[in-house]
Amino acid sequence: MTIEWNQELATGNEEIDNQHKEMFKRFNDFQSAYSLGKAQTELQKIFTFLDDYVKFHFAMEEDLQIRHSYPGYAVHKKEHDSFIQNFKKMEKQLDSSGVTSPLVIQANMALVSWLFGHIKGTDREFAAFLSNALPMKEV
Repeated sequence: MTIEWNQELATGNEEIDNQHKEMFKRFNDFQSAYSLGKAQTELQKIFTFLDDYVKFHFAMEEDLQIRHSYPGYAVHKKEHDSFIQNFKKMEKQLDSSGVTSPLVIQANMALVSWLFGHIKGTDREFAAFLSNALPMKEV
């Protein structure tokens, strides 16, 4: 089951939206590789890349929030940290059992429910704040 990007997920910030689209693409690559019976090592590489990309994206958002003194930073970071913790659990499962159907289903549910809620909620709030923010502070 692929996860499709749609305009309901747009935050209005092109950089953030493009990174969200890339996360969806990479997750779909992971699911597709699994469906095609790709080797475990290839699946692990895709999963690791997805993990790294999520962390890169979160760090970028958090850096923007700090530079603009975003008042919702603590809540936003807490949501990011929670997602990373869940992703780490899946990564441990991947390391111990390999890529299995339950892992793919778990990753799919985590991405769909969490990311859709996060993007439509706190990411949109942040993007609205950012579009009205004063010029960036020097870090």
